[in-house]
Amino acid sequence: MLSHQLKYAYFPGCVAQGACGELHLSTVALAKALSIELVELKKASCCGSGTFKEDSQLLEDTVNARNIALAEELNLPLLTHCSTCQGVIGHVDERLKESQEKNPDYLHKVNGLLQKEGCLPYRGSTEVKHLLYALVADYGVEEIQNRVTRKLSNLKCAAFYGCYLLRSQKNTTYDNPFNPEAMENVFRAVGATPIYYKGRTQCCGWPLSSYATTESFKMAGKQIQDAIANGADCIVTPCPLCHLNLDSRQPEVEKVIGSQLGLPILHLPQLVALALGISPKELGLDRHIVSTKALLEKLGF
Repeated sequence: MLSHQLKYAYFPGCVAQGACGELHLSTVALAKALSIELVELKKASCCGSGTFKEDSQLLEDTVNARNIALAEELNLPLLTHCSTCQGVIGHVDERLKESQEKNPDYLHKVNGLLQKEGCLPYRGSTEVKHLLYALVADYGVEEIQNRVTRKLSNLKCAAFYGCYLLRSQKNTTYDNPFNPEAMENVFRAVGATPIYYKGRTQCCGWPLSSYATTESFKMAGKQIQDAIANGADCIVTPCPLCHLNLDSRQPEVEKVIGSQLGLPILHLPQLVALALGISPKELGLDRHIVSTKALLEKLGF
């Protein structure tokens, strides 16, 4: 048993409150089942998903310094459940902490802009952590295994980490950015079988989708086909933007590559929560574009 209750300043992000609303539902349901307290940062703003810095690095840093400062006010770690949000906010946090020592004038400029808008200053007193690493490093894989009430036996899961989660930050304490195991360890904890395939650490194509749609869909199709060829029953991702390209756009991807796919794409908290006995309906598994019906039937639902 955990010696203390885990508590986080929860940064839901934009996509989990819109196109992937089931991610928010499943994150909240999972946290409740594990007795993890989430304090939602309702005043937080979009991280920019990497686009702000195309116009201004200062803009990206200031917007996300404000997001981090909201968590600092609560004296809590900032919890993300999106690889992209983690990559952007986590990298800003690293850069600003480095600025405290090496470039204090820059940090003063960022905090000056925040002060001008009546916002709290960035202090560099907390941590930005993805749900995956909160589960693995804070809660513990063995503790998750102890809480499983429905083992996901015979389910073959292919992880799709997302670029930002693995390689956007210098601090890679929690996993190997080129040969990660965190997701696969979670799969084993809930009774599922991890599938290893080349695409699990590659890009889904989402960043290209607005200006090179065909190339984006070819990338997504390649990763899905790779997972299928290696025997996966589903892909599980800790990134809603990856989920959009792999699930919501899978019918369009099929047209571009000229091949049927039909592979369900699950959010990480959905998979874990299923093993804890939470109903598929409560987890929004009926909201996906690619049907999860056959997968759920295989699990006995």
